Amino acid sequence: MSDLEKKRARVPAGEMAYVEEGDSENPTIVFLHGFPASSYLWREFVPLFAPWMHVVAPDLLGAGDSEKPVGAELHIRAQARYVRELLATLGVEGFAVVGHSSGGGVAQLLALEGGVEAMVLVDSVAFEAWPNETIRELWSTPPERATAGFVDTFVRTMFARGMGYPSRLAEEALVEYLRPYAGVDGVAALFRMAHALDGIGLAGSEAALARLAVPTLILWGEDDPFVPVEVAERLNDAIATSALALLPDCSHFLPEDAPETIAPLMFDYLRSRYLGRPHEHEHTDQGTVLIQLERRPPEDRR
Repeated sequence: MSDLEKKRARVPAGEMAYVEEGDSENPTIVFLHGFPASSYLWREFVPLFAPWMHVVAPDLLGAGDSEKPVGAELHIRAQARYVRELLATLGVEGFAVVGHSSGGGVAQLLALEGGVEAMVLVDSVAFEAWPNETIRELWSTPPERATAGFVDTFVRTMFARGMGYPSRLAEEALVEYLRPYAGVDGVAALFRMAHALDGIGLAGSEAALARLAVPTLILWGEDDPFVPVEVAERLNDAIATSALALLPDCSHFLPEDAPETIAPLMFDYLRSRYLGRPHEHEHTDQGTVLIQLERRPPEDRR
């Protein structure tokens, strides 16, 4: 997706960069990344969805190519507001939303506020089960260790730990994820984003989620070390209109681990539940769907 042009729009807290593809007259789908990623996470997904939908993939404020204002709130409650403000500038009201990791927390808040017509959660933060221990340890990093080298190691380690098939992530992709956090200002921006993962906003949300009448697909890597699969099962139990797909041998960064599997699965679900176009293999409204991936040679695995 790095070869796709990013547009820019100003919301009250700062300027947001975003990818916009597809006919704006088509139903809108919004892709939200988590930390420490950017909209680059969805580079394999945008071309699949753009012929059918109006695709909007923002860099959340403080991340990617969006502005990184020092004083702005960057927690998921604020990010939900910024995304809503961005969509308002584009004339979008109803939409489908796809959220990964902390972006999934933003997606849940948007759904609870209204206007979301379908939702896909991918290894999402939820309830009180975040932030993970890796983020909590980052909070305690002494200032003298907060260097470009430290950030490089941290981001690389996050992806190495959070992928079942780390060799699938090319060096050029890692460089792109690191690019927004280069230099002194970039290092400070990464720590601001990390500190914004405060764990507030989703605790005790079971009752509210139970009232949602939003078709929801939950996709999860079975080996996720950051947000364990038990969280996926809790979400599936809480959202009556949800279906859960667990992907063996995959981990937290599922869009990098298995884009060729989850992109068609996601599209097929939304084609039926969001666009209202029938297909042959209907998902169930609830329950668990186990996806068996092709086994790769041992040398391709961690």
